[in-house]
Amino acid sequence: MGKGKSDHPKDVKRKEEAKMQLKRNIGYFDGVSFIIGSIVGAGIFVSPTGVLKYSLLNVGVALTIWTASGLVSLLGSLCYAELGTALPLSGGEYSHIKRGLGSLPAFVFIWTSTFTKPASNAARALLFAEYATQPFYGKCPAPQVLKKCLALAALWSLGILNGRSVKMAAWVQTVFTVLKMMALSVIAVGGIVLLLGGRKEHLARFEDAFGSEIPNAVQIAEAFFQGLYAYGGWWSLNYMAVAVAVTWADRVIPSVAWIIPLSVAVSIFGALNSSVFTLGRLSYAGSQSGHLPILISMLNVHSCTPAPAMIFSTIIASIFVIPSDLITLTNYFGFSAWLMIGLTCTSLIILRYREPDLHRPYKVFLPVPFVMVAMSFFLVLAPIVWSPKLQYVYAFLFMLGSLIVYLPFIHFKLHFAFFDKITCYLQLLLEVSPADGCADSKYE
Repeated sequence: MGKGKSDHPKDVKRKEEAKMQLKRNIGYFDGVSFIIGSIVGAGIFVSPTGVLKYSLLNVGVALTIWTASGLVSLLGSLCYAELGTALPLSGGEYSHIKRGLGSLPAFVFIWTSTFTKPASNAARALLFAEYATQPFYGKCPAPQVLKKCLALAALWSLGILNGRSVKMAAWVQTVFTVLKMMALSVIAVGGIVLLLGGRKEHLARFEDAFGSEIPNAVQIAEAFFQGLYAYGGWWSLNYMAVAVAVTWADRVIPSVAWIIPLSVAVSIFGALNSSVFTLGRLSYAGSQSGHLPILISMLNVHSCTPAPAMIFSTIIASIFVIPSDLITLTNYFGFSAWLMIGLTCTSLIILRYREPDLHRPYKVFLPVPFVMVAMSFFLVLAPIVWSPKLQYVYAFLFMLGSLIVYLPFIHFKLHFAFFDKITCYLQLLLEVSPADGCADSKYE
């Protein structure tokens, strides 16, 4: 019996396109651009100062930290590659923790990320504003109001862009990725030229590289945080430090030194766009699982983009732009990023034994996630055990506070009728609708 009209491939394609779900518009090159956008942001320009500082200016230790950070980041990427290919869910770490460890750890992750990741986006936006305005003010500081207004403009521009069109967001990401790689190439080539020149002052620090004071365990952990931030693309934590790239430009190309802060601004803007994109998907996935209000999992009826999730995360990020001690607020939750990486790698280990038949296009060498879990515990516990600070207590209490929300609203499913009225009103206002089926949980 022949195929009916409804079975024609074109008809099937039209039905798929008509479904209210996230569209798979992200291609290979776009995906690579988003990954580069996440990894290459502000960190590569400002982290070298932090690594040297916490290495006590011991060049040998600093270079060892950089090498080890690259290796740890590679191991982490291999772990995430297995999880990403076996469970290609738009929630990323959240979905993997939920699958491996259950609902409560996943809720702690989404609860923490709901505030720390927008705070990190706010810090990125402020850092972008800092570098974007610097060429116009020279050595004088730009007005705080101007920087905050520019930061808000960047946040909302990218929030609206990602809420309206995935293709346009991908195009912006690609353009800024190319620009930032050009800027990094200029710095890399300049450094090579200086080294090949062989001038004594350029090579002096490499003599007796380990001759300086050796840092303790806490300082090593802090140096790792700095180095891993420069490599990392799966967590967001900004440290405001001396602008290494600008110092380099003043010494190497003083006549056009303004190019470097502009290039840093371009790099940060691209990283911010990537972070806004991924954060919207995280909120969307959390809402689909019932861990966030249902409105956040709805899609715009015209573009099939998670507009409410974008608006939600952008509003929170905008609030974090207001306080002047933003970096301090972000640092309170710094250790939680590696705690979540440890939980994610633990989920990989558990799933390997609990679901051995799960289709895994790629399988990481099993000792690798164990190494990542051990590294995560070191980075989390070293500062707490050897140098306890009040900020870690605040962060722990904040994470513990998730239980106050989880028990009544998630576990016992407490519900208020007026929430439905608010959801209905906002749904009409934003022109959004619930997603169809479960295909929307896949990557675009």
